[in-house]
Amino acid sequence: MNMKKIMMTMFFAIAFGSINAQNYVPTEAIRQAQTEFQDKKFGIFIHWGIYSMLGQGEWVMQNRNINYLEYPKLAAGFYPSLFNADEWVEAIKASGAKYITVTSRHHDGFSMWNSAASDYNIVKATPFKRDVLKELSDACERQGMGLHFYYSHLDWGRTDYPLGRTGLGTGRPKNQQDWKHYQRFMNDQLTELLTNYGKVGAIWFDGFWDHDSDPTPFDWELRPQYDLIHSLQPACLVANNHHVPPFDGEDVQIFERDLPGENKAGYSGENGISKTLPLESCETMNRTWGYNITDRDYKSTRQLVHLLVGAAGRNANLLLNVGPEPNGKLPEEAVSRLKEMGKWLEQYGETIYGTRGGEVEPHTWGVSTRKGNRLFIHVLSLADNGLFVPLKNNKVKRATEFKSGKAVKFSRVDGGIALQFAAAPTDIDYVIELNY
Repeated sequence: MNMKKIMMTMFFAIAFGSINAQNYVPTEAIRQAQTEFQDKKFGIFIHWGIYSMLGQGEWVMQNRNINYLEYPKLAAGFYPSLFNADEWVEAIKASGAKYITVTSRHHDGFSMWNSAASDYNIVKATPFKRDVLKELSDACERQGMGLHFYYSHLDWGRTDYPLGRTGLGTGRPKNQQDWKHYQRFMNDQLTELLTNYGKVGAIWFDGFWDHDSDPTPFDWELRPQYDLIHSLQPACLVANNHHVPPFDGEDVQIFERDLPGENKAGYSGENGISKTLPLESCETMNRTWGYNITDRDYKSTRQLVHLLVGAAGRNANLLLNVGPEPNGKLPEEAVSRLKEMGKWLEQYGETIYGTRGGEVEPHTWGVSTRKGNRLFIHVLSLADNGLFVPLKNNKVKRATEFKSGKAVKFSRVDGGIALQFAAAPTDIDYVIELNY
């Protein structure tokens, strides 16, 4: 970590309060919501907006330096005629996912609901004239699916947003920034989402990092905003994808493109892993978040199951992304993967839902999950027919294959047990249940 990042991290910890030194005390409603969130284990992320029309992902306005006066013209042609909220929820339920996190407003500033705070929204600015978030909220309520809203803290199109390190090529004037005005706008929109769209499980913020290279760290005044959310819906969780230690008032810790502790994408190295907050890892199903017409590099079902199991074994949820097409349909490749994951969870969901990370730390061969006195050993990659499982509690009564219920040979050895298999496992996830 370089000195600049050290100083920035110190500022954030002091100014906003890290998870290790906070004043925020979650209410009983929040604690219950955190437990329920952890039990769900699997959610689907939806990145969808007028950027989908260009088929180049959700960052196309920034990546192509599209002028802030020209970009909104896309809205006049946005007509997702094949959008069906019930079909979305049905496909997502088939995957075994328990909640949906959908982009209500991304960095391009376009709102996907009928916002009174801005006419730049799907009802007022497009010929579609339908409130897709209301339709999705109603469908989720009908089908028993949790609903969370992604909300961007930054905006590449509004002139009152304080210029950060992205969106500088969109042509916005540099003398019209008005933080207090922009802050009121955001809070007005959040009030709408938390008042008119039923039960909201969480608000999922993004964009804090837009000011992480400022000479003087920018104060987003997050805690009053978090308090507003909790006042409007006392059981609504607050999460923020800011890539630094959790701040005072947050209820979930997020890891982007990483399982907790891995830091393969470089977004989580300085976070540490909270011992008290629920954890969530978000990852793409292919390579991009928003619809990309050239991206057909979908992860295999095996890879996706391993992501889900790897998250659960690290005491985290997996939030797996789907980028709908501009016409409103979920890509066929994504729907196919969702079905395949659902079939796997029909058989093995008991070893995932309602569990916590087991006492066996993640290894190259796999992870463990725990439910009561049942410890599930998830063998994901093993070339041998034997496995040493390190255990402090060596009082294992029996070991069985979760799939068949057949006994698995084991012996107690120093520091754990040795499992003996008939052959090296070849299953996507070979699960052994240990009972104490």
